[in-house]
Amino acid sequence: MTSTASLKYILDQPFVLDLFAGPGGLDVAGHSLDIPSLGIEWDKSACLTRYAAGLDTLHADVSAVRRDAFETLPPEINVLAGGPPCQTYSVAGHGAGRQALDRVKEYIERLMAGDSDQEIDEDLKTLTDPRTALVLEPLRYAIQATRSPNREHRPYDVIVLEQVREVEALWKHYAKVLEETGLPDGTKYKVVVDVLDTETYGVPQTRSRAVLIARREGLGEPSLPSPTHQSYEAKGWHRRNGKNEQGDQAAADQVRQATLYDGAEPETHGHRATGDEGLRPWRSMGDALANQVGSHPGRRTPFLVRSNYGSSSHPGRRGVRSDQQPAFTVTGKISRFVVFQHLDESIVYEGARFSMNEAGMLQSFPPDYPWSGTAQAQQVGNAVPPLFGAHLLSAALGLPRPDPEALSKPWQPATEEQRAKLRSNGCGAANDCTDKCPRPKDQVPPPSSVRPRKSKKASAK
Repeated sequence: MTSTASLKYILDQPFVLDLFAGPGGLDVAGHSLDIPSLGIEWDKSACLTRYAAGLDTLHADVSAVRRDAFETLPPEINVLAGGPPCQTYSVAGHGAGRQALDRVKEYIERLMAGDSDQEIDEDLKTLTDPRTALVLEPLRYAIQATRSPNREHRPYDVIVLEQVREVEALWKHYAKVLEETGLPDGTKYKVVVDVLDTETYGVPQTRSRAVLIARREGLGEPSLPSPTHQSYEAKGWHRRNGKNEQGDQAAADQVRQATLYDGAEPETHGHRATGDEGLRPWRSMGDALANQVGSHPGRRTPFLVRSNYGSSSHPGRRGVRSDQQPAFTVTGKISRFVVFQHLDESIVYEGARFSMNEAGMLQSFPPDYPWSGTAQAQQVGNAVPPLFGAHLLSAALGLPRPDPEALSKPWQPATEEQRAKLRSNGCGAANDCTDKCPRPKDQVPPPSSVRPRKSKKASAK
């Protein structure tokens, strides 16, 4: 039976292990809540960003750490979190994960039944895209915790997972086995699963995520975070403003038609929708970027963005939104989004594209977050929005709602001495990677082959 003291420990002294940690979205969320974390990330550039930001990091393969170095992880870790890579499940990807859902569910059943890691690893080699198997790693870590002498076989108390909405079916299967079957040692959890929209938590971007929050039995019923902001309804917006989001008119015409600031403060640009009474208006791109803060000069001139990414889950459609709307889902293509601005009512010109600082702010990262290394746009797009992550952690741990202002101040990067120490711990050397780090060639996943390219002849038929 769980004691009151044990419950108090979980709520007051959480320590997060962040799998597939990326550049630090969930860790920044934890920082805003004064919750320590350790991230595991295999991409070198994302690790460089994390070191520059002052975040504890292991530059390593999540699967390799579980197999070979689990006993070196801090035993006081009691919260498991992560967002496994989504490319094989996303509608923008080739879809190997979506086609392998039934097989992955079978692996979940086998893990819970106690099948050996060696047998499962061998079978996983037959998957079309190896990244599909990474969605199993959180469950495998949860099981490994109960087998760890260093942890005295203590299971994680809380599990928080997020992924693209297409993974909801797998999270529901996770929930079923965690509640009904339990881990091989008998540990069971209470679990909630749903798809949440990030703009309803104050993130200036429309982004839907499948979320799982689990608490070990005896630690109370878990709950999803309550929305703080209204949802963005594209059809309602366009009915009110006479716009469309399909990008089928010239961008200049779209800009001329875009609603301009009317002199009101940016906070007033949101809209109330039926059923959203009592919630704050969703945040627009203008809200997030208008004011000067840190090195960000501010974007007070009205603008319109043409996405390089499909809208409404249609990769083939390019969308257009004004600064008075939330951003499209921020992906690794954010640096290609075209920004148009007015000179006057009759002249439109292409303005400066979003800087990495601005792209990060649209993800709710603090201004001046120290994006480092290469493929910075991809890092931004892959990250968990920190404000959304803060809501997830707060709900999972029974904490008050996070203060969004905690993420609005410029981020203070690590000193050179701090960065060197972090890299020494994470890579094995203060200014370089070592043999313990994943090799660069291993950091390029093989392309998925489930959607073969059509030849020109075939396409013409």
